[in-house]
Amino acid sequence: MPLNHTIYTESEAHQPMDLKLIFFGKEECLPGHAWGPGVRDDYILHYVHEGTGMFRLGDGEYRLCANEGFLIPPDTVVQYEADTEQPWVYSWIGFRGLHARTLMERAGLTPEEPVYRLTHTRASHSYPHAQATEIVPDDSVPPIISPTLGSFYEQLLSTSQQPAGDIHAQGILYQVMYELISRLPVPDHGKGRSRSKELHIQQAIDYIETNYSQKITVLDISRSVRLDRTYLSSLFKDKFGLSLQAFMLEYRMNRAVELLQHTALSIGEISRSVGYDDPFLFSKMFKKLKGVSPKHMRSQTN
Repeated sequence: MPLNHTIYTESEAHQPMDLKLIFFGKEECLPGHAWGPGVRDDYILHYVHEGTGMFRLGDGEYRLCANEGFLIPPDTVVQYEADTEQPWVYSWIGFRGLHARTLMERAGLTPEEPVYRLTHTRASHSYPHAQATEIVPDDSVPPIISPTLGSFYEQLLSTSQQPAGDIHAQGILYQVMYELISRLPVPDHGKGRSRSKELHIQQAIDYIETNYSQKITVLDISRSVRLDRTYLSSLFKDKFGLSLQAFMLEYRMNRAVELLQHTALSIGEISRSVGYDDPFLFSKMFKKLKGVSPKHMRSQTN
């Protein structure tokens, strides 16, 4: 019977907000096996071990084979299917988090460019609606070595038997991110302004992560990175789809969820821990963002 295995992770440890492993799996597809059109809630990265198949996103259609893969962005209509003669075998890893989109963009994976390959190529031509993207390997240079991308399923599976397996699994996820990003050439010119924007965004995130328990404002954050608050908020809107104020609120409430699920702190103590002196205001904002009250979320967890 062909392999078709999905593992959902549920860590008892402190859940990271920047990048969180949700599930992983591997499948030996039957000929013509297909999924979609449909959308998924999380980022899902696929890696093809052998065989071939087709991936479609928007106007793009891509035929992929071994040592290549594709990204399914959240809330984006996609479709993919195995070849009828040489069906693919692939692994996948699902993740989410505040930094997920940024890391995928650093890896060159976007809805406009959702595929990657671990061999050097001479040409790549896309023919939307008509033909699939043609990928031409360059045999004059050796393939890029990627030890984790080709084996993350087996590595993640082994962590379930380890005392600190959740921490190891998180490290494997970051190693996958590293290998995806490091396969790209080092930027060397013409992108100073873009790098400067990324730096300002990261500095603002660092400030939030360090000071979210204090009564900080958007003005405090913008002053810390020496930018106009409206401009800084626009950078966050472009990068995350959230204003700076909304990003900070989501960060605080995600941290509150962690404290509700993994500590015995009272609602008032959690409120103060995430920067709210008024527990009633905290509860109001929490319910507005999460859809349930802090008390109800804790009861669901218990």
